[in-house]
Amino acid sequence: MEFTVSDRLLITGASGLVGANLVRALLAQGRNVRALIHHDHRALDGLDVETISADVRDQASLERAMAGIEVVYHLAGSISLEMDSGSEMMEINTIGTRLVVNACMKCGVQRLIHFSTIDALKKDSLGTPVDEEQPLIDADLTDDELARIPPYDLSKARAEREVLAGIGRGLDAVIVRPTAMLGPYDFKPSLIGQALLQLANGKIPALVKAGFDWVDVRDVVAGVMRAERDAPAGSSYMLGGNWHTLREVAVMAAAFSQRSAPRLTVPFWLADLFAPVMLKLASFNNTHPIYTRVTLEALRGDRHVSSARAERELGYTARRLSETVRDTLTWFQEQGYLRGGTP
Repeated sequence: MEFTVSDRLLITGASGLVGANLVRALLAQGRNVRALIHHDHRALDGLDVETISADVRDQASLERAMAGIEVVYHLAGSISLEMDSGSEMMEINTIGTRLVVNACMKCGVQRLIHFSTIDALKKDSLGTPVDEEQPLIDADLTDDELARIPPYDLSKARAEREVLAGIGRGLDAVIVRPTAMLGPYDFKPSLIGQALLQLANGKIPALVKAGFDWVDVRDVVAGVMRAERDAPAGSSYMLGGNWHTLREVAVMAAAFSQRSAPRLTVPFWLADLFAPVMLKLASFNNTHPIYTRVTLEALRGDRHVSSARAERELGYTARRLSETVRDTLTWFQEQGYLRGGTP
């Protein structure tokens, strides 16, 4: 499907990390952007963009927002590092996606780009790179097994099922699954951005021996914009970057801020033991700990990701993580989140 620069686009969740970068990239192409935001609009201040305050849980407001719109990027969602957040996750991530799908179909939207996550996929293929053939995390599980899945992961898997159901009813939609994203214009900041800041500011005394796939949000944005233009209807793509250990990321962050990286490495069982305590302490100063039972489960997987399909079909590429960390921390420093550091 080909789109022209005169298209009318709607971005839900436009004030988050991905949205802030996507809006800027689309505006640079001369596109007309309508941004749906819930509360925080700092990421869009000063930009030539139409903003609409709405809630993805409100069908009527979604339909108003989609009036005259041809392409919808659905980024809006809620992320939680806790196991007792199931109700909110399902309302925003799953039911919200169902309403977005319904509104797209009712308003005649030409294409929906749905942002999912690697966490929506099963974690039982350790040692094998995760690709688009991996089943969703909620497939073929008992009720007891479903209850042990982090609410965020489960809600995003079920959100994908809502999109797939829409595709079955004739909706032109594409699903993308980024990995752990970092990058500039992270105003809130995101949970992963907060973790990088904690590493750069020397706030994390110990690390676990684990790694993850990290990707630059600017590369994700370039990938999804190509998906909008070139992806076959009903397709899905992994948008990963490079796998690095947590220690490697810590060393990059510490080098930027001219600090020493944490020397202590603790076993997972010890991190698991202290995770509830750290979560409770963090709640008192309105921060998010890097280690919770949910994040430890994600790190424990050591999951490698294959973006081969996106590379082949979309020309997707990912830059080195060292460049991403430098640019992200430079932006944080310019915004006053970080003291010291090198350009």
